[in-house]
Amino acid sequence: MNPSIFNDVIGPVMRGQSSSHTAATWRIARMCLDILNEPLKNAIVEFDKDGAWANNYEEQGTAMGINGGLLGLEITDFRMKNTMQLVEERGLSIKYKITSFKTQHINTVRISLDGIHGNNVQLVAASLGGGSFKIYQLNDFKVDIRGDYFELLILNKSPKPVSDDIKMLIPQDATMIQLSGKDSELINIKSSTEIPLKLIQQLTLLPNIEKVIAVHPVLPIISGNDTEVPFTTIESLLEYAEREYHSLGDIGLMYEKCLSGLSKTVLIDKMKDLVRTIENSINTGLEGTVYKDRILHHQSHLIEKAEESKIILQNAIVNRVIAYVTAIMEAKSAMEVFVANPTAGSCGTVGGVIKAIAEDLKSTEDELVNAYFAAGIVGAYFASGPGFSAEEHGCQVECGAASGMAAAAIVQLFGGTAKQGIDAASMAIQNMIGLICDPVADRVEVPCLGKNVNAAVNAYASAIMICSGFNAVIPLDEVIQTVSQVSQQMPSCVKCNGKGGLAITKTALDLKGKLAI
Repeated sequence: MNPSIFNDVIGPVMRGQSSSHTAATWRIARMCLDILNEPLKNAIVEFDKDGAWANNYEEQGTAMGINGGLLGLEITDFRMKNTMQLVEERGLSIKYKITSFKTQHINTVRISLDGIHGNNVQLVAASLGGGSFKIYQLNDFKVDIRGDYFELLILNKSPKPVSDDIKMLIPQDATMIQLSGKDSELINIKSSTEIPLKLIQQLTLLPNIEKVIAVHPVLPIISGNDTEVPFTTIESLLEYAEREYHSLGDIGLMYEKCLSGLSKTVLIDKMKDLVRTIENSINTGLEGTVYKDRILHHQSHLIEKAEESKIILQNAIVNRVIAYVTAIMEAKSAMEVFVANPTAGSCGTVGGVIKAIAEDLKSTEDELVNAYFAAGIVGAYFASGPGFSAEEHGCQVECGAASGMAAAAIVQLFGGTAKQGIDAASMAIQNMIGLICDPVADRVEVPCLGKNVNAAVNAYASAIMICSGFNAVIPLDEVIQTVSQVSQQMPSCVKCNGKGGLAITKTALDLKGKLAI
């Protein structure tokens, strides 16, 4: 399945430090509640001692995401700011442990739940970057649940097969997967439409069926409604765009229409909502935010003050870029609502520079939305390559990807061609290859803010160079492949685990100690 712009690139709308730590774990925990299928009594959450989260699950918001999901909160709920207090108020027990267990991914969590009526489940899941996730083990069954379908989990504890009986009842377009466990069988039904309660009740009446559990999607785009995309590779995308006289923004919208099965009108409205949320986060940041547990407090207003004092260039567009990128990052650090774009750690780049350029050009709302679709299609190809997990690849897949997306969006605002947008993305990402991820004191602020600003300015420069006729030389697909190759050469200590780079300087360690008090 191709990555979706709304599921995998621009989004989720969230609160928290990190999309990998907070948004993905919130989604995992919400699905755990469905699978438990009764009110929660207690939970044990485990991280492998050799995984990336063992050292920073509290500081980077992993526990916040899991708590919020298990509490049944929406991730944008203001109560996400203090989930542990709410856990205590509700009389729940959620305990966190560092243990050792077999994992498939460096960002893995094992969650064991007990319900108030005696149900219990154990799930193992991995955060894949940018809010994407996969539940790959349910009790002793190997599963593949990613939050993009309406699903049924049907437990058959009898040796008698029931698959034929189930096939007679489920919709023809639903997918049925049979999974064998030690002493039982799990049948997983995946559907692109909501499964009627009447059908669920009919399934529970079948002989030998012990449980039928409905699991609801948590992603904005439901899979299974897709049609064929008229291009596959970046090269075929460019050929199609040239032949059909499409801009890169048009291509992004068409791509998402094919993947989602939704109309262009619905998709444009979805993007407008995201753009409004991004711009609201800029306004929130500029107005000033307050949050105790952070390193950098309100600074985004200082650019305007410096202009007024005439100690920096007057009315320079780069000034606006810096202010807007900073504002988004400040909103994020204060646990306000923002859009991970493509991740929380790189959320300031695309939104900050696009707003500054669009204001200067006096772009319409439709032109702004088209620019985001241009950014989205670049992000989709990046997602199908290394993806957005800094724990796997360093910040080259967060701020690097964001810079490429932003460059393509700027070219779209300039009125450039699809090829120019792709070339600008290539040039921007080339300049970010090898960027490490070393958050100071495990907060996604330093040097993250500077990297977001640099990524935005790099995107602006790359778009100007390409639109002026400069040569990107290396095609985007080869650049994306190189990011993956360089990742294999990078030491793990500079991949978002607090064990290398600026994170282990004396000042950083002192800050971490002070913030822990």
